Amino acid sequence: MVPGRTAFLVAGLLLLAGNKGPVDQAAIIPNIAADRSAGTSLTVSFVGLRSARGLMRVCLTRNPRFFPGCDKDPDAFKASVAAGPTANLRITGIASGDYALSAVHDENANARADMLLGIPREGVGFSENPRLLFGPPSFGAARFHIGAQDVAKLVRIRYFL
Repeated sequence: MVPGRTAFLVAGLLLLAGNKGPVDQAAIIPNIAADRSAGTSLTVSFVGLRSARGLMRVCLTRNPRFFPGCDKDPDAFKASVAAGPTANLRITGIASGDYALSAVHDENANARADMLLGIPREGVGFSENPRLLFGPPSFGAARFHIGAQDVAKLVRIRYFL
């Protein structure tokens, strides 16, 4: 692994895992739009989980500077949903624009991304399911557009250890 990218991956995943509050599966949470009566919804389904233990910790941002961990993004949406064979999350009231989503399968629900030598011990996933080589994908590789129509995304969770 490239040292700079490894440090970035570790920092990003640690930030992403910081949200501790669990949310019911398929929760409907208005959070990202100033005008919550307008906007569309995003439904995210997570596939490839190796166990039903723990939580899926999710972060959705429109700001490339805060991707993949977006704890410092005041406009980001962060949530935790129960892991399982059908882990889903629904977010409503999203304004039009380009977004990127990152997720960590926090299997032991310890509110942090467990790492071994800079490699995640728990599953990670990103919108658009980009190829992962040396560190997390760029915002551009995970970017998708939300317009006037509701959007559904399938995020494949990958494990490295």
